[in-house]
Amino acid sequence: MTWTMLTPVDDVPEDEGRRIEVGDHILAVFRVGDEFFVTDDLCTHGESSLSEGYVEPDCAVECISHMARFSLRTGEVLAPPATAPLKVYAVQVDGDKVMVDLDA
Repeated sequence: MTWTMLTPVDDVPEDEGRRIEVGDHILAVFRVGDEFFVTDDLCTHGESSLSEGYVEPDCAVECISHMARFSLRTGEVLAPPATAPLKVYAVQVDGDKVMVDLDA
């Protein structure tokens, strides 16, 4: 695995998402409790930013445009209208930094 620094831990408020661009990747980083999750930022149903979506305590995100829901752990679609899963990335916290593996 090749780890890339994404953002400081303190820059991601709990139960919220944050959009971050790294090279060609447009990502959303989410914090639920003490856990961090990184996904592609765009909903697979439409051109909506998931980092602006509703982060739910069960580690899911709901798209603000059409209310599709995705698991932040697996990318699995939890509610339509989305049918394609969301790409998720391996993530780790190193000290005060959120790190992501963009090759996963």
